[in-house]
Amino acid sequence: MARYIGPKSKIARKFKEAIYGHDKNFEKKNYPPGQHGQARKRKKLSEYGSQLMEKQKAKYTYGILERQFRNIFAKAARKTGITGTNLLKLIEARLDNVVYRLGIAPTRSAARQLVSHCHITVNGRIVNIPSFELKPGDVIGVREKSKSLEVIVNSLASRSNQFSWLEWDGSTMSGKFVNFPEREDIPENIHEQLIVELYSK
Repeated sequence: MARYIGPKSKIARKFKEAIYGHDKNFEKKNYPPGQHGQARKRKKLSEYGSQLMEKQKAKYTYGILERQFRNIFAKAARKTGITGTNLLKLIEARLDNVVYRLGIAPTRSAARQLVSHCHITVNGRIVNIPSFELKPGDVIGVREKSKSLEVIVNSLASRSNQFSWLEWDGSTMSGKFVNFPEREDIPENIHEQLIVELYSK
């Protein structure tokens, strides 16, 4: 499956936000990329441009491709409630994202790789689909043979973020997806209403 594997600092600079986490290069050059750097005159973004930029930021942040993103939006639109909030809730419920949120992996791309390489279980069964949608009550764990992996051990040793919709048991190296998060509990700086407006055109 195709994934963006280019320079991440360039993408972060494009959105003027460190969407991939701490980045020294972004801090040094916190202006948009381009041949002429800060000297280049940039036109003011149109309404459509702002909406498109927000959708792209969400896609890069969560590592989702266009077709997948469109399918998630369609599902969010069919659910009752606010479409934009539903969209973020569904994305947050993806297995790769929850593995990252639990602190099992240091980044979402690392979490995706752990899932793809069969290191993660859901309710005791190995799941190797990063986009697997979790349901409240599902238990996410590290496969017994994988508990000593350096990347997992190091990531768990430095985990700090704790989220109200997730529970973690360090003794069994497993976590529980308690429920879908509320919008105010999702830390990503994404203006989901702009994405809704884009798809509503």
